[in-house]
Amino acid sequence: MLEEGSFRGRTADFVFMFLFGAFIMTLISLGINIVFLGQAFTIMLVYIWSRRNPYIRMNFFGLLNFQAPYLPWVLLGFSLMLGNAVVVDLMGIAVGHVYYFLEDVFPGQHGGFKMLKTPSILKTIFDAPSADPNYQPMPEDRPGGFDWGAREEIDQDNER
Repeated sequence: MLEEGSFRGRTADFVFMFLFGAFIMTLISLGINIVFLGQAFTIMLVYIWSRRNPYIRMNFFGLLNFQAPYLPWVLLGFSLMLGNAVVVDLMGIAVGHVYYFLEDVFPGQHGGFKMLKTPSILKTIFDAPSADPNYQPMPEDRPGGFDWGAREEIDQDNER
């Protein structure tokens, strides 16, 4: 839902979010000796989605109803109940919060600015080029259109 909602038509920004999260998590994991970061990465994505969709109602196993921003914390509690290490979930929440703050909160603050800018190389690779406003398609490429001027030229040639 994050890809289809917040990042629709912005593939380069989506890839940049992945790279940002992976880089920060790799740096953190070096200090706390975590090898597999898949769960932390998933929690990061859940955190960002939940903060961008604050009014969506969630239901956890039919027992607990809550708003979407609480979903990462519910999942953290569930991991705790299962006896899993919560350090991985906390790392995902922390990295997700850093991205959310830098991308969505800080730029809207008084004196704030956009700190995370997607590199142009990623935009070149992943995003479609912008349409040229002066582009005129060939007559055969005009959908459903008929070029009457060309038809008149053909009729005149046939009369000769």
